[in-house]
Amino acid sequence: MDPASSSPRTENTSAKRSPDSFSFFRGFLKEPRQVGSIIPSSPILERRLSTFARVPSARRIVELGPGTGGTTRALLRHMTEDAALMSIEANPLFIDRLQQIDDPRLAVQHGDALQVRELLNQAEWNNADLVISGIPFSTMDQETGRKLIADIHSLLSPNGAFVAYQIRDRVCNLAKGSFGRPDKCTVWRNIPPLRIFRWEKTAPVKHRER
Repeated sequence: MDPASSSPRTENTSAKRSPDSFSFFRGFLKEPRQVGSIIPSSPILERRLSTFARVPSARRIVELGPGTGGTTRALLRHMTEDAALMSIEANPLFIDRLQQIDDPRLAVQHGDALQVRELLNQAEWNNADLVISGIPFSTMDQETGRKLIADIHSLLSPNGAFVAYQIRDRVCNLAKGSFGRPDKCTVWRNIPPLRIFRWEKTAPVKHRER
């Protein structure tokens, strides 16, 4: 067997980084409230995010705000072959770059994060095991942020997880009513440094009949 055929898929990320950075900056200028930073995530953040989110254990994954696709590619590298990823992006400048990712497990949807339930229904997904969000909750009003998080909670399977990577921690206050307190870590080797928050949807307790 060719050793290369059994090794993890790798990419020349440095070649992608420059055009992605330009596209990301253009997207930030067009929709600054929807884009969390003026440059894409670092490879270090992408790897840490995939590990912290426990991507290999999820079969159906939803990504909110994939941007130019750096985190999308990282998720695909860590996913199992039978898993599926739906990436939902509102910014039309990013859609073309996302659609250039050649992987049958990926479905790119042009839409708002608040349409997540509708988009899952269209894809005939009853639920998701993991929702990962890079959209900035710090720019949302309280009502919108809480509604989105409640929608995410409702579509997660039992013991499913919601993971958000953010500059600020406002998402914790917004998620408190639906999820409680998160596990968290900080990735310093990113510009700017980002915090990753992870919540699990607690499975309902089954009571034995007496």
